[in-house]
Amino acid sequence: MAAPVPLRPDFDAALLRTLARRSRDPDQIRRLLALAGIYDGVSRSQAARIGGVGLQSVRDWVVSFNARGPAGLINGKAPGRRFILDREQRQALREIVEQGPIAAIHGVVRWRLVDLVQWVFEEFRLAISKQTLSRELRAMGFRKLSARPRHYAQNEQLADAFKKTSRSAWRPSPRRSAASR
Repeated sequence: MAAPVPLRPDFDAALLRTLARRSRDPDQIRRLLALAGIYDGVSRSQAARIGGVGLQSVRDWVVSFNARGPAGLINGKAPGRRFILDREQRQALREIVEQGPIAAIHGVVRWRLVDLVQWVFEEFRLAISKQTLSRELRAMGFRKLSARPRHYAQNEQLADAFKKTSRSAWRPSPRRSAASR
């Protein structure tokens, strides 16, 4: 069995317990208390029981604590999945969306997501779903807009005449005299 990784000498159990009292992160508190137990001389197995984890997790906490101090015991945000399109590809997508399609070249008169998915595949040889491309476009500041549908037989003049307001049909009530009250 390998020797346990030693803890940094610039901290002690009392300081770790003080930091645990001040912390608002429950995971960091649990880790600080487990490491405070190690500073007090308990075994790593007992520290693992204090933290509610296995020995490997305690070792990882010690390594992280030695490298970054108490801040190393806070859960960081996971990096997440990398973007499918890189910066240059997103810039090319932005330009093609802003320019709009050319019917003779692109075969469409307006961009739909399926058309843009096809364009991305033809241009960069990347397979991307409509949902992912929609998320990318929203992240770039684009929104889905569609023209308001209009009936082919709509008469503009009749619609305008209908919208015009006529004189008001109501009149204010006559004032009552003091004698009629």
